[in-house]
Amino acid sequence: MTPEISYIIDTFFIIFSFVLIIFMVPGFAMLEAGIVRTKNVTSVLMINTMIYAFASFAFLFIGYQIAFGAYGNDDMSKWAFVLFQMAFVGKVINIMSGGVSERARIIPLTIFAIIMAGVLYPLVVNVTWGSNFLEGTSLALSMYDLAGSTVIHSTGGWALLAAIIIIGARKNRYGNNGSVRVIPASNIPLVTLGAFLLWIGWFGFNGGSVGSIASKENADLVALTILNTNTAGLSGAIVAGALMLMKYKKLDITMVLNGALGGLVSITAGPDLYNIYQPVIIGAIGGVLVVFAVPIFDKFKLDDPVGALSVHLVNGVWGTLAVGIFASSPEDGITLMGQIKGIITIAIFAFVSSYIVLFIINKIIPLRTTNDEELEGLDVNECGVEAYPEFKRAF
Repeated sequence: MTPEISYIIDTFFIIFSFVLIIFMVPGFAMLEAGIVRTKNVTSVLMINTMIYAFASFAFLFIGYQIAFGAYGNDDMSKWAFVLFQMAFVGKVINIMSGGVSERARIIPLTIFAIIMAGVLYPLVVNVTWGSNFLEGTSLALSMYDLAGSTVIHSTGGWALLAAIIIIGARKNRYGNNGSVRVIPASNIPLVTLGAFLLWIGWFGFNGGSVGSIASKENADLVALTILNTNTAGLSGAIVAGALMLMKYKKLDITMVLNGALGGLVSITAGPDLYNIYQPVIIGAIGGVLVVFAVPIFDKFKLDDPVGALSVHLVNGVWGTLAVGIFASSPEDGITLMGQIKGIITIAIFAFVSSYIVLFIINKIIPLRTTNDEELEGLDVNECGVEAYPEFKRAF
């Protein structure tokens, strides 16, 4: 195969992967719209739209250069590579925005999205996938993270944790005696649609991160990566469902779907490194972690309507550790200690920097709505358009 043909094939492959990843935009939007109460649906859809628009712009014109330096790629069109990397950035912020649904204002969240996409996330990318300003120093990372269990999912999770600490829980979510008020999802079909759109997008997320498909060896590696990605999602869903059945004698579709997403997050660090059986274990553990992490976060009154802390933060950490456990290869620079160092370094940076930025934004423009606005619903107060105007709003 000539270099020109290889260039064309890989360019098409990366653009196609970009399109798959963009399916995650409506995926997050639909999942969150289905989870929240009907009085907050429009605001959730609006913030997802704002994140896609503003975060993409911020990364295109500022963040990309921080992460990778000058535009350029010899193996494919440099513009295809830019598109692919730009597709990732919004997912970091979607993780955070979904977890503070129903009480966070749109404008300050959008400001944070711009800063995260333009500066904070690109700095994380720089020291992992990018030009690496830490190279040659004792702080340099050797963590292997193909598609972002830590770089994307845990980074978004740490930002969410910082936001929840600052914003607090939804009104009346937790009682003084430690009780937890269950706020049911408003639209289960939308939750299901959103989860499956995310699942489809993951094939571009992980498969595209291999970087090339223009040879027999790379085509096999892309196929294995996508197969292992799907396997982990299946395993997470099955185990989460089985645990719910054993614990509560009920099959909770939202927990089953989050189990699948937990499995997908947990495989994201190394789907290209495993055989076809290891993802079954990794995804199953991801499903278990989701089921047990949700009530733990509630115990600490960390109100996360979509379960993003359990799915993305916890399983982002687990997925990165799994590489060191199942695919350690010192000759290739992959070690468990290297994975742990990367997890800790990025955790400290992502949490501290996000907390500082959110704290400052909150002092200038309050992140949280007033009690009256929260009671009436963000659709009326933030958007002026209700998603379901014919329904009586549930206060």
